[in-house]
Amino acid sequence: MPDTPPIALCNSADLVDSGEAVPFDVVYCGRTSRGFAIRFEGQVYGYLNQCAHVPMEMDYQPNRFFDSSGSWLMCATHGAMYRPQTGHCIGGPCRGGLVKIAMTERDGVVHWHTAPHLQAVEF
Repeated sequence: MPDTPPIALCNSADLVDSGEAVPFDVVYCGRTSRGFAIRFEGQVYGYLNQCAHVPMEMDYQPNRFFDSSGSWLMCATHGAMYRPQTGHCIGGPCRGGLVKIAMTERDGVVHWHTAPHLQAVEF
C-alpha cells in the first residue's frame, strides 16, 4: 500500500469491469493533467491520461479507454494498446508504458495516492 495519504475519488460501484473510467485532475511534473481510474477483472488501476508515444489524451470518447473486447486500453490517436493491469504497451509505436497512479479501495470508496512527481491540484 502506498505511504501517501489517500485522496477519495469515487464510490467503488462507479467503476465497472472494462467500463467507463472515472477521470480526475492531477499535477504531473509541475503540469496540470488528467488521470483516470478503471476497473479490470475486479481490481482498480489508475493512470495518467497520456499516451506513452504521443503526449495526448487517450480516450476516444469521454472516459472510454477500453477497446471493443474490453481487454486492452487503447490510444485513440494512434491505436497503441496497453495492458490494463500494468499500463505496459503491447502493440503500437510506443516505448514503455503509461504512467501509473497508485490506487486503493476501502469501505466502498476508491482513492488515489500522490507521489513525488504526482500531486493533487490545489485550488
